[in-house]
Amino acid sequence: MQIELTTKEFRRLLDLVYIGNWILNSTRGEDRFADYDALESKLFGLCRQNRMEALVQEWNGQDIPSKAYTEGGIHEAIGVYEDTVFYEILAEELSRRDMDYPPITEDNYDEIQARMQQYMDEFQLSGVDKLVLEN
Repeated sequence: MQIELTTKEFRRLLDLVYIGNWILNSTRGEDRFADYDALESKLFGLCRQNRMEALVQEWNGQDIPSKAYTEGGIHEAIGVYEDTVFYEILAEELSRRDMDYPPITEDNYDEIQARMQQYMDEFQLSGVDKLVLEN
């Protein structure tokens, strides 16, 4: 298979691969999906042939994203995603809890969405600062 990419497209592909592998493997510890790590390594290895040497380094015989790459803002993008997912899941769970955990149906969808929006508005203002857990 042959794919032709501009330098900019290749750089964006590296971001997509890194983010995807981060989501799949960052929480897996020793039980990582090795085939995704290998593909990431293969693609970052191509940086050397495309005048992007600053984005790759070798570690234990593998090409990995360099420190310059990983500290260049990619984790801020991942953090925004993680925060959004966290707050959306929390808002949905709290909304469903408030309604005694009904299955989501056409009949209650609008109410769940309205409650979620109220929680999201509060999280936008205060994060979790006002969240209180009681026994």
